[in-house]
Amino acid sequence: MIYLSGLGGIVLTFLAGAEIDTRLMKEKFKQSFLIGLFSFLTPFAGGFLYTYYLADWSLQASLIAGIALSETSLAVVYSALVETDLSKTETGKMLMAATFITNTGTALVLSILFINPTLYTFIFIVVSIIIIIVATNFSHYVFDNPRLKNKVIEPEIKYILLLLLVFIYFANLGEGHAILPAFVLGLLMSKHFTETSETKAVKGRLRTVAFAVITPIFFIVAGIKVLLSLIISAFGLFAVLFVVKQLSKFIGVCFLAKRYIPNGGVYTTLLMSTGLTFGLIAIVFGLHSGFINHMQYSVLTGVLIASAVIPTFIAQKWFMPVHSEDLVDINQENEK
Repeated sequence: MIYLSGLGGIVLTFLAGAEIDTRLMKEKFKQSFLIGLFSFLTPFAGGFLYTYYLADWSLQASLIAGIALSETSLAVVYSALVETDLSKTETGKMLMAATFITNTGTALVLSILFINPTLYTFIFIVVSIIIIIVATNFSHYVFDNPRLKNKVIEPEIKYILLLLLVFIYFANLGEGHAILPAFVLGLLMSKHFTETSETKAVKGRLRTVAFAVITPIFFIVAGIKVLLSLIISAFGLFAVLFVVKQLSKFIGVCFLAKRYIPNGGVYTTLLMSTGLTFGLIAIVFGLHSGFINHMQYSVLTGVLIASAVIPTFIAQKWFMPVHSEDLVDINQENEK
């Protein structure tokens, strides 16, 4: 289950990258960058300052807490946008781009502050760059090959999974994580999934595999890692850290989201307040490295799970940005 959970997170990350409109990202880079940057900075600072100065955690534990609370869950955001068809709208595409910026900051800070580079780390980086360049430029030989189309064995999906499994293998060797290169690969390969109806169908089938089989295991494993008894024993700390994450996200995102995404400002803020994937990576690393104890691990994991559920429910229930321009975009895509 742990292995399939890790694969599920990588597949979801790849699909999230493939949903981003690179043209729109270039046009709206300033807006996406600012929303994503402050979505990372304010909760990182808030989590670190509270745990270090008020909760009396060690410096390393406080940095882990700040990193864990700073991320926005790609898995949750992508799932919510696909479920509501907002992934096809400008609002959804800008939200995905901002999420990418946030998690890039989370991954970079974790790497800079804690990970000791080795030869295998260098190999992982080199292999990732080579795969991304080759796949971006030559994948059309797989997707456009008439001998591979409409086969029962789904060679196109196997090809994508092979690339992601190579990322995972070399990431484990280099003590890194494959999420960032998987997202970049999906982002750069997004053009391949919009060229023809056949390539769009490939992405649809991969999405079906991910959501039907792999994604449930990803979320189940995330819940299994939590010791409820430890959360109950430190419920006050759990509640405060949850408030710190949500409040700092609102401070960093809400004003910019309302300015740059007026049709979905509150919705964007709520989804940017979610957390799970990168945060879990940070606290698992902290636990295995001895920087945090089991109580801190359980509390932080509980906060991430709560932040994945509560803001998403509120956003989907009361702040869905279903406006005329979004509906036009969705209807035009459905007609195609």
